Amino acid sequence: MSKLLQRVVPGVALVAAGSAAGVYFERHLKAPEEQITTIVDAIGNTPLLEIKSLSNLTGCRILAKAEFMNPSGSVKDRAAKFLIEDAEASGQLQPGGIVVEATGGNTGVGLAIVAAAKGYRTIFTMPDKTSAEKIDLMKVLGAEVHVQPGVGMADTQHFYNLAKRIVASDPLCFGPDQFENIANSRAHYVGTGPEIWRQTAGHVTGFVVASGTGGTIGGVSKFLKEKNSAIQVWHIDPIEGGASSDYVNTKQSQVGPDGFEYIPKRDGSTVAEGIGLARVTPNFKTGLIDRGIFGTNAEIIQMVYYLLRHEGSTFIYILI
Repeated sequence: MSKLLQRVVPGVALVAAGSAAGVYFERHLKAPEEQITTIVDAIGNTPLLEIKSLSNLTGCRILAKAEFMNPSGSVKDRAAKFLIEDAEASGQLQPGGIVVEATGGNTGVGLAIVAAAKGYRTIFTMPDKTSAEKIDLMKVLGAEVHVQPGVGMADTQHFYNLAKRIVASDPLCFGPDQFENIANSRAHYVGTGPEIWRQTAGHVTGFVVASGTGGTIGGVSKFLKEKNSAIQVWHIDPIEGGASSDYVNTKQSQVGPDGFEYIPKRDGSTVAEGIGLARVTPNFKTGLIDRGIFGTNAEIIQMVYYLLRHEGSTFIYILI
């Protein structure tokens, strides 16, 4: 990978994490006999779009996945659909049930849409750094929202721990647990990964993405590597407060008193919501990742404006 390309990728990939945008080659429309019948059926099969200005600048064709075309405008719709339908199939979620989830925002919006379409109530817990727009949208979709202080996971007030208590308090409640439930990464192993492979006609040579729960990079990387082990998969973290890229490069972590596997977190706080998790989740561990890289808050902001001015949008995944 050229030095210029290495400079471009962090900004674009981190913009992806901070926005719910993306891109495609060609639109694979459903055949007439597969007409969409509910909003849930509109999830996935997003296009790949070429980022022409950066492709010309680097001499490498750079594509991005148009995840903003999912109903909620986020890749998290994929996991939301898979988590709920997996629970329905296993009997964990019954008619009249309540979906309870700890979320940084996007998964909550996706779950709220899928749950509303299927007739379930929703309760979400989230950190206080979640944007007001996401919180308001979840409420408009009928969700009960609990905003918690930004404390460590060992604290009982952490949004993840509150969700666990709510689930335990009512037999009607089902907790998808996007962090621990590998149905999250399976959504991308059976959906996103195959889409990328098909849309690039198997010519994809690299995949770069940030992570929160690790579901996207876990599922996509596993599928692509099974198709072609030479494909490079890079994980991008914010250098301010990131952790997962360090784990990719060193494989060093510690098991906390709560049984979770933790990574030392870098100082600072990123402007990109929902990424840089200091935990090694089962979903992240499914990934086949070659390298961890870092970008800065400044690079995120600079790339947002660059893409808006040169491409008319911001994007989500980078395919090289």
